[in-house]
Amino acid sequence: MKTLSIKYPEAVLATLNLSPETFEQEAKIALAVKLYEMGRLTSGQAAALVGMPRVAFLLSCPRYGAATVQWDKEELEDEFSDMEQ
Repeated sequence: MKTLSIKYPEAVLATLNLSPETFEQEAKIALAVKLYEMGRLTSGQAAALVGMPRVAFLLSCPRYGAATVQWDKEELEDEFSDMEQ
């Protein structure tokens, strides 16, 4: 398994009032959410990257500004076509 290391100033922790462990976990989740949002990872892959269950990952997505489900225009039209009648 590969490891990603990111340097950050300690002032970030003071500004956010977070412990190093909490900040690093949030950063890891934010990375996974963004990769999921971009379509680069499935929800299962993103959850595995963070080390959490898939459902818990999906429930955390809105907290990071990402939709849990991503539908394209055609899928939305198909889903709600019966409502137009």
